Amino acid sequence: MKIKLIASVAFIALGTAVAGAADLPVREPLPPPTPVLNWTGFYIGMNLGGAFSANHWTDTVLLTNFNNGSNGAFLAGGQIGANYQIGNFVIGGEWDSDWVSSHTGNGVFIPNVGTIAVTENNRWVSTVAARFGYAVDQLLLYGKVGGGWVGNNGLSVRNLTTGVTLGCTALTNFTNCGSSEGGWLVGAGAEWAFAPHWSLKLEYDYLGLGNRTFTVPLTAPLLAGDTFTSTNRNMQMVKIGVNYLWNWGYNRY
Repeated sequence: MKIKLIASVAFIALGTAVAGAADLPVREPLPPPTPVLNWTGFYIGMNLGGAFSANHWTDTVLLTNFNNGSNGAFLAGGQIGANYQIGNFVIGGEWDSDWVSSHTGNGVFIPNVGTIAVTENNRWVSTVAARFGYAVDQLLLYGKVGGGWVGNNGLSVRNLTTGVTLGCTALTNFTNCGSSEGGWLVGAGAEWAFAPHWSLKLEYDYLGLGNRTFTVPLTAPLLAGDTFTSTNRNMQMVKIGVNYLWNWGYNRY
């Protein structure tokens, strides 16, 4: 009899506990962690934009600034590089190469001589640089430091009125008649990952080039004995580009 009484009390207590547990609120499951973009990987892409060269020549006889600079030109090309992300910081390297459209300089009118133009037409530009930046998920802000090379059609002094032209090989004290010239590069940009494996970038680059000097021979039919000097030579570029990235995806923290 006592055993039956104890069992009855136990069943009543168990039923009460189960009923109370059923009335407790159900805890919602925790949401999955938010995916965070990882920029580590290799990439390749294309770009286009504008280039602006500053190449101001001043002579010692006429004391005239022959402005062959600030001439805008269209550029287009591609780039290849790699990123490695550590926390929010991204480091890497990039090589790009672009074709530049023709952009001959304007002439300067000189009384009793004619309209004189000093022309150095850049036709391509290529740069190699280290890239470093800070990533906030899909947005990467970065800077660039490195070097670059510019190729041109050769320097010439031309009288646009008479048609007389002195090519690069006809000038003296001019050490570079070759097709390319190097300099230092700094730049900055922003890149936005708009879809899996794809990103869009906007970038500004400044390529500093060395000073140049040449002298017109005394026997030349144009500005004989005159010496020309160019300082603070540079090329500035603004590009928009698209990249395809490998080994690139989302981490879940």
